[in-house]
Amino acid sequence: MTAPLPRQGRGRYNGAVGALAFSVHVFTACGAGFALLAMVAAVAHDWAMMFVWLGVALIIDGVDGSFARAVDTAANAPRWSGDVLDLVVDFTTYVFVPTYAIVAADLMPLTWALAMGFVITVTAALYFADGNMKSADNHFVGFPAVWNLIAFYLLLVRPSAWTTVAVIMIFAVLTFVPMKFIHPVRVRRLRWLNTVALLVWSALALLALSQGLAPQPWVTAALCLIAVYFLLAGLVPARAVAT
Repeated sequence: MTAPLPRQGRGRYNGAVGALAFSVHVFTACGAGFALLAMVAAVAHDWAMMFVWLGVALIIDGVDGSFARAVDTAANAPRWSGDVLDLVVDFTTYVFVPTYAIVAADLMPLTWALAMGFVITVTAALYFADGNMKSADNHFVGFPAVWNLIAFYLLLVRPSAWTTVAVIMIFAVLTFVPMKFIHPVRVRRLRWLNTVALLVWSALALLALSQGLAPQPWVTAALCLIAVYFLLAGLVPARAVAT
């Protein structure tokens, strides 16, 4: 059995761990700062730069959970709720900034754009408050309000106004439909394939952004095919994959 630390030493140790745990919260909160940079780029209609900043925020969101578990932020920095902080930042980066882009990018008449922006923000807010948004096997239940991805594809493909409205309404409705959407990292089933698809998608997305969201047709086609794969992957029963 390890002897307990002296009171003074134990205090210094807890203080250091507490500071480290708080630094993880600060790291998560930096996503809000990058959301602001993305918003500034969006106001300037610099869509590629907007997605770059949103991508940085996405990377933070992807790794901060591991950091939080490693230092046990809930126990060592309990004053700040990591769950609440994560939801605040995620709503800003996944929903609010991308929705502004959808409204402001001349994808449809302004009246329609404002109406669709209202639909997106309201349905996404309800999804973020859904206590059953995750299944036991780490799938999302209902469309997981990743409107940053919808905005990316709308600005990449730039479909007709009617098609844009239809896409938005379909995904808004799917928010409340109990169908599974795959998490590309946390779902164990086909994780290797999901990881490869995610890496290829990331490389192609960076290429598209470097070309001002006007890449060669094969890049757009490949990005769309990968999107279709991720949309359909959650619908395939686990037993069917095993066989």
